Amino acid sequence: MKKIKGQPYYTNRHSCFLLQYHIVLVTKYRHPILEGKIKESVYTIIQSICDEKGYNILEMNGEPDHIHILLETGTDMKPQEFINIIKTKTARFTRRDYGELLKKWYWKPLFWSDSYFISTVGINTLDVVKQYIQNQ
Repeated sequence: MKKIKGQPYYTNRHSCFLLQYHIVLVTKYRHPILEGKIKESVYTIIQSICDEKGYNILEMNGEPDHIHILLETGTDMKPQEFINIIKTKTARFTRRDYGELLKKWYWKPLFWSDSYFISTVGINTLDVVKQYIQNQ
């Protein structure tokens, strides 16, 4: 993924693109576990996953029971698989490193809710794109 100088777009061998996603992950039963060392660990793991894949995190923040991630990705990103990787790795490593702290909330090896939110984000709003297409 290579950014075009002076533009918000990226290029690869055969395409020009700007793929931005807003992802929200919620802890199982909305327990407020994303605090202190656990929060730092989860954020660090997510950052390392994105670094490994060449994705750019624009913003990452949340509350003790959920996290918001805004990122730019390449054309190879499959949202469901990516979210599964994030959930699996963060849960596995957090339970390994902070299992005793999590026992207060979870007696089984749980961490994330099964559901998630994902939405595409772009530099244009839906209405602007609709109007552009209509005027072609």
